[in-house]
Amino acid sequence: MLSKRIQTLSPSLTIAITTMARELKEEGKDILSFSAGEPDFGTPLLIKEAAIKAIKAGFTQYTAVPGTPELLEAISEKLKRENNLNYKPSQIIVSNGAKHSLFNLFQALIDDGDEVIIPAPYWVTYPELVKYSGGTPVVINTDDMTNFKITPQQLHRAITPRTKMLILTTPSNPSGSVYSREELKALAEVLKGTNIIIASDEMYEKLVFGTTEFVATASISPDMFQRTVTINGLSKSVAMTGWRIGYLASANDELISVMNKLQSQSTSNINSITQKAAIPAFNGDVDEEIESMRRAFEGRALEAYELMNDIAGISVVKPQGAFYLFVNIKDVSNNSIEFCKDLLRETGVAVVPGIGFGSEGYFRFSYATDMVTIREGIRRIKKFVDSIRS
Repeated sequence: MLSKRIQTLSPSLTIAITTMARELKEEGKDILSFSAGEPDFGTPLLIKEAAIKAIKAGFTQYTAVPGTPELLEAISEKLKRENNLNYKPSQIIVSNGAKHSLFNLFQALIDDGDEVIIPAPYWVTYPELVKYSGGTPVVINTDDMTNFKITPQQLHRAITPRTKMLILTTPSNPSGSVYSREELKALAEVLKGTNIIIASDEMYEKLVFGTTEFVATASISPDMFQRTVTINGLSKSVAMTGWRIGYLASANDELISVMNKLQSQSTSNINSITQKAAIPAFNGDVDEEIESMRRAFEGRALEAYELMNDIAGISVVKPQGAFYLFVNIKDVSNNSIEFCKDLLRETGVAVVPGIGFGSEGYFRFSYATDMVTIREGIRRIKKFVDSIRS
C-alpha cells in the first residue's frame, strides 16, 4: 500500500532520544537534555516587533512564491555585504527552513542512481533526503585526526561518473568543524572540470569561535560560485527555529526556475509574517544580539570542551563553531545507541548517538543550554564512564 519512496526513510535517532527523555521525565525522572539542535535564546525583540507590526498592518495574504521583493533584496544585499556573493534577488528562494530548501534542491536535481557525496559525520537529514529523491549516498568517513573534514584525496577517490553532488556543511552539525579558505580551495581544485554541484549548508555561519573565519563556499572562485548552491537561514544564528525560514541561492537560473515551480505546487510561499520579521535580521539590525549569543556559545564551548576532555576514556576535538561537541567514546563503547540509552536510563542525561550522524563510536552533546546544566550533565557523564571503566 505505501509507496516505495516513503519506505526509504529511516526514523531520526535525535527524535527517538528526545522522545525517550520526555517519557522518563513524565515518569518523574530528573532529566538533563543535551540532544536539541536549538538555541536556548529568545528571538531578538526587533524581529518580534516587526512581526507584530506586520500583523497589525494586515500583511496576512499570499506573497510571491520565492518571497517578497523586499525580503529577497535584503537577502541579496546580506550575501553581498557579508559573504562577497553576488546573487540577484531572482536567484534566491525562501522556504520553510533550510530542510525545505534541501528537499527542493534534491528533488530538482537527483535522478535514480545519481550519487551524492556526504562527509560523515553528517546532519541526519542529508542521506534520508538523498534516498527519498532516488539517489545513492556515498559517505566519506572522517575522524578526529582531520577535525572531521574531508581531504582532497578522499574527495577524488569518491568521485565516479555517477556523482551528481557533494554536500558540505560549514560550520558542521554535529562536529563543530569549519572549513578554512585554503581547505575549500583544495577541494575546489579536485572539482574543476566536473559537473558536480555543491550543496553548501551554512546555517551556523554566525557561530564561529576564536580566530576561526567563516568562508562561504561559493566565494572561493568563479568556478565554485557557478557550481555551488548556498543554503542558509535564521534558525540557529538568530534563534528563529519556530519561525521556519531558510533560503537557497544559486547562479543557475534554470535550477532556480524549476525549484520555484516545485515550491509553487507544494507549499507556495512561506508565511507572510515571518517574511516581514526576517528583514531586520538580514539588514544587520540585530547584529549586536547575534554577537551576544555567539559569545555565550563560545564561552560554553570552551568550558564544556575542557570538562569533557578531563574524563578518562573519552575525548573531544575543540569545536570551531556551531553549538555541539562530538565526543569520542571508542575506548569505552563500540555501540553508541546502547551507550546513549544506558546513559539516559542511569543518569538522566540525554545525548544523541554518533551512529545517527554516520559515525559510530561518538555521541553529540549540545551546549545550547546554561552552564550550570552543562556542568552537571558532564559530571553525570563522568560518573557513568568511570563506572564502565572500573
